[in-house]
Amino acid sequence: MTFAVVDDLNIEDPAQLLRYLRQNDRIDASDRPRFTALKGGVSNRTVWVQFDHKPDWVMKQALSKLRVQVDWFSAPERIQREAAGLSCLSKLITGHVPELVFLDEGHQILAMSAIPHPHENWKTLLLGGETRVELAREFGRLLAKIHNAALVDPQIGSAFAEVRFFEELRLEPYYAYTATQVPRARAFLEDLINDTRKRRFALAHGDYSPKNVLINQGKLVILDFEVIHFGDPAFDIGFSMTHFLSKAHFLRAHRRRFIEMAAEYWRAYAADLDAGLAKEMGSSAVAHSLACLLARVAGRSPLEYLDADHRGRQKRIVLELLQREIATIPELIDAFRACLDCHNESD
Repeated sequence: MTFAVVDDLNIEDPAQLLRYLRQNDRIDASDRPRFTALKGGVSNRTVWVQFDHKPDWVMKQALSKLRVQVDWFSAPERIQREAAGLSCLSKLITGHVPELVFLDEGHQILAMSAIPHPHENWKTLLLGGETRVELAREFGRLLAKIHNAALVDPQIGSAFAEVRFFEELRLEPYYAYTATQVPRARAFLEDLINDTRKRRFALAHGDYSPKNVLINQGKLVILDFEVIHFGDPAFDIGFSMTHFLSKAHFLRAHRRRFIEMAAEYWRAYAADLDAGLAKEMGSSAVAHSLACLLARVAGRSPLEYLDADHRGRQKRIVLELLQREIATIPELIDAFRACLDCHNESD
C-alpha cells in the first residue's frame, strides 16, 4: 500500500516547522513561537505551538504508517476529515471542541486552538483512579448531541458520507484483524463488519475515548475527528464503553466506581438520544461493545495498560459473553462485572 508524499516536512523538527510557518505566512515576522512535541498519539505528529502575545495552537500532521508494532496504514488525507469535524462540532457542541485555525491540504497539516492550561487528559486521570461520575454523564450527553446532529442539519449525512478512514482505522484494525487472531469470534466479527457498513443513520465520532478528552475547568473538551463519518453510532458506544469496562478490569480496587461510571454514562446518553435513533440502534451497541472489548486485547491497537494476563482474561470473558443473549447495555455491564469477579477469583 502506498500513498502520495508531498515532501519530507516533519513538524516535530523545530527548525523545519519554523521555516514552514514563516514561508507560508502562517505567523508574523515578529513571532518567536516555542514548539513542544506531544506524545501519545499513533496516527499523527502533534506539536504544541506557544506564542507570547496570542493564543497557542496545536498542530497535527497525519502519518501514512501509524506508530504501532504491526503494520497499519491510512491515507494522510484524513486530516481534511478532521478539519471538517472540527468545523462542524465546534458549532454543534460549542465550548467542548477546539477551533480550527488553518488547514494545509498540500502538506496534510492542520492547526487548531490549544486548550488553555491548566488542563488534564481524562485517560490519565482515570488510570490514576480518579472516577468522577459527573464527567461520565457529561461524556454521554455530548455523544448524544453528536449522534442527534443530522436530525438538526440534514446536510451532515452528505458532508460526512465518506467512510474510507473509518474502514482503514477502525473496521480493519479492530474488527477484521481481530477476526484473524481469534477464530472463535471470526463469524461474529465478520457479520458485525457487514452490518456496520449497512447501518448508516447518524453522525459518528469514531474515536470517542477518554484518551481524546481534556478536562479544562471541570469541562470536557473532545478531540480527534479524523474518522468522523455518517454511519453506525453504536460503534461509538462500543468503543467508549470498552474504556470504562477495561479499566474496571485493570484497576480492581476501583472496579465498583468504574462500573458505576459505565452505567451512568449510558444512562445520560440514552436519556438525551433521539427516540427514533435509539430504536434504530437496537441491540447493536451491545455487539460493538463486545467486539471492541475483544479488539482492544487482540487487535492492532491493544490497550497498553493491560498485561498478558489481563488480555487473556478479557478475551475469555468476551468469548463467554458472546454465547449469551444480552440485549441491553445495562445487562452487558452487569454481566461483564460478574465475569470479572468470577475470573479474578478463579485465575
